[in-house]
Amino acid sequence: MVATEDVYNRISVLRAERGVSRKDLATALGVHYQTVGYLERGEYSPSLHLALRIAAYFEVPLEVVFSLKPFPRLGSEVK
Repeated sequence: MVATEDVYNRISVLRAERGVSRKDLATALGVHYQTVGYLERGEYSPSLHLALRIAAYFEVPLEVVFSLKPFPRLGSEVK
């Protein structure tokens, strides 16, 4: 079995639900706003420290924000 380095996330979904801009999230986390964009697009995987801070910011468990498997599409869970 070949391991993949992909880390999937729901940062953009959580931001949209809460009305938080990339810039506001970046400021709260102490990172550049472009870093948030890279994270959302999967172009950058966060350090464990940053991942924990993102989960804490949204007040959700880490696995709500990040996964090693793609998240199901919204609406596909309700059947």
